[in-house]
Amino acid sequence: MRLEQGESTVSSKALGRSLGLTDAQVRKDLAICGHLGHPGRGYTISDLVASLRTIMGRDRDWRVCVVGAGNIGRALVSYDRFRREGFAIAAVFDGNPALAGQEVGGLRIRPMKDLASVVAAERINLGIVAVPRELAQQVADALVAAGVRGILNFAPRRIEVREGIGIVSVDFTVALEQLAFQTATGLEIGEDAADDDHEPTDGEAPTSA
Repeated sequence: MRLEQGESTVSSKALGRSLGLTDAQVRKDLAICGHLGHPGRGYTISDLVASLRTIMGRDRDWRVCVVGAGNIGRALVSYDRFRREGFAIAAVFDGNPALAGQEVGGLRIRPMKDLASVVAAERINLGIVAVPRELAQQVADALVAAGVRGILNFAPRRIEVREGIGIVSVDFTVALEQLAFQTATGLEIGEDAADDDHEPTDGEAPTSA
């Protein structure tokens, strides 16, 4: 945003203000990027963005496959923003023989027996697991054996992988539980605050529970 507005530098104080952090926290966290800051001038935005992209692995394109052509899998394959952000979905697989050959998001659904050969041929390094929980570990093992280096897991269960393989799990139920807790807590706090803010005025008797 700042680059688009023609700004070339940004201070740690401005970054902290936008992130809800202190400028000292910002300087400490950005120290991992090297000596990018300049006293009295701040950070050169282009250098900072480039360093962060490298650290986060966003300085390259990633080849991705999706295993599971159900509702979640189809939605992920059709999500166009992945490609714009450097994540190209190169293949989709499913264990249901009836789905083999069907198209989703411009890709032909392939049988699981083709997983290893396609991962190698398409140079796929990330895999998305979108299968029922009872199949998730088996699919993850197959992805790792095929050479995938990272897994995004949408199955509602814990997946075990060997050291050196990245894994991130997305559990919609847990996310909704967290949202429900935050919402319920916020409502209760709001109601308590409203009660506390209502001071009896002259001539008004305080109410009791």
